[in-house]
Amino acid sequence: MQWAFDVARIALTLPFMLYASVSDYKNREVSNSVWVLFAPPAFALTFMELFLFRTSDLTSYGLCFGLTTVFALVLFYAGGFGGADAKALMCLALALPFYPANLLTPLSGEVSPTSKVFFPLAIFSNSVILAVVPVLWIVLRNVLWRSRTSRALFEGDQRLESLGKKLVVMITGYKVPISKLKEKWHVYPLEDIEETPEKGVKRKLIVLPKDEGRTAIVDRLNKAIAAGAIKDGVWASPGLPMLVLITLGLIVALFFGDVIWLFASSLFG
Repeated sequence: MQWAFDVARIALTLPFMLYASVSDYKNREVSNSVWVLFAPPAFALTFMELFLFRTSDLTSYGLCFGLTTVFALVLFYAGGFGGADAKALMCLALALPFYPANLLTPLSGEVSPTSKVFFPLAIFSNSVILAVVPVLWIVLRNVLWRSRTSRALFEGDQRLESLGKKLVVMITGYKVPISKLKEKWHVYPLEDIEETPEKGVKRKLIVLPKDEGRTAIVDRLNKAIAAGAIKDGVWASPGLPMLVLITLGLIVALFFGDVIWLFASSLFG
């Protein structure tokens, strides 16, 4: 009978996550109603299964949800996560706190220790691995831009920035015309300028773009370009649709396994 609960929870989770992913990809935002509708039945199904068949795991369920919530909120307030991403992880902790071993066996043949007690972390770690794909595409795009335009990737005072900051910008963003930055609200500037009496316009890099102040930054860049103080083509980030990666990470975790655990197991043992 337990497998029926696993079927119900997976059948509930996948449509909600797929819908949220499509919304995140198209609009870079997800309505709160998605999580309001997702969370109650997710909790009810998991609680009922544990209450009927595995009462001893109720404490682990609460612990998994609590740790996932703290983890998601820390990432959110650190700027590494959007609000929808944090809510998605919390809902996943309600629906699938542990790998559904009564129904599935991953193709890798092994359920990792993390998946057995903290499945949302395995989902998240898979999504981080999958994030390498868009990063490689962004780096390739920057190399092609440099080759096509023969312009330096970092210009003016940007050349004085630290190597670490340059690397972060290079793997999270690329050069775009200011017109694109003005038209597409989900594309975030990764540079800003400030006027100094001594040096005039000073360009600086931004490694953690936020909604706050975006309009003012775009206006400053636009005025500087219009005045000829800097060339068109500024650093910007497309805003990674993390929910898409989390959903893919969920699918990989369900049907293949915990990628980081499998890699570590093959490497060390």
